[in-house]
Amino acid sequence: MKLSLGPVLFYWDRQKTLDFYADMASQPLDVIYLGETVCSKRRSMGLDDWIGLARDLAGTSAAQVVLSGLTLVEAASELSALRRLCDNGELLVEANDMGAVHYLSQKRLPFVGGPALNLYNGHALAELVGSGMIRWVPPVEMSGAMIRSARDQLERLDVAVPEIEIFAYGHLPLAYSARCFTARAENRPKDDCQFCCQNYPEGIPLLSQEGEALFTINGIQTLSASVSNLLADYPELHASGAALLRLSPRAAGMTEVIAAFDAVRNGALPPLAVEGCNGYWHGQPGMLRAEEAGLC
Repeated sequence: MKLSLGPVLFYWDRQKTLDFYADMASQPLDVIYLGETVCSKRRSMGLDDWIGLARDLAGTSAAQVVLSGLTLVEAASELSALRRLCDNGELLVEANDMGAVHYLSQKRLPFVGGPALNLYNGHALAELVGSGMIRWVPPVEMSGAMIRSARDQLERLDVAVPEIEIFAYGHLPLAYSARCFTARAENRPKDDCQFCCQNYPEGIPLLSQEGEALFTINGIQTLSASVSNLLADYPELHASGAALLRLSPRAAGMTEVIAAFDAVRNGALPPLAVEGCNGYWHGQPGMLRAEEAGLC
């Protein structure tokens, strides 16, 4: 299977972002996603900057570069920026909003269907494949069994199955809101947030009343508290028909994560268990590990 590096979900300053991708250029990655998917107010990197970075990566890495669009489009200015992204003329686009799907379909451009599109069955997939989707990233809460069922249903509809890319590592993106939780945590209005997300390079942990980690707050986005890690489930990932495994960037330790997945896909035995959660993959609450769910 191929390894992909998902878009950075957190707000890092420009230099940190450029340094991160300079490190990633030498990693054994097959696809690298670039772009802002969470909040349009995060402007340390504009579209021209992302395209320039893509050109730089093309000269230093063998990976395919894909531009990712916003997940929640709320304003005319955001829609205009999304159109510019779709009209970049060079790079494949990951659509994370149905507005992007509509625009790319009108232009007859192929695209990646991101995990926020909420595609759960073969009939929905058939609609998107007919609109130009060539790669599907299932919603993170879909189990392996659900993904296989959707794939089989699509085959029964006699529709070509797109590449399947599984979210295999990172904080799980669970929900989006028109409100900014990070600004609220600092008692700031959303329109005057002063880019306080930059103070939290891996989001803000949100604890339950019992003091247990429950979620991670990242601007308007709610993420899982635990890091999802499907490395121990590699054989089942392969059997599900996955063509790519997505590794979501974190502020530190990504080279070690990539090396571990690369070793397993090249023949090393997967670990029996890993730190983090994998409940969703097994059809259980996502915050659980397989051991906690009594599955091993």
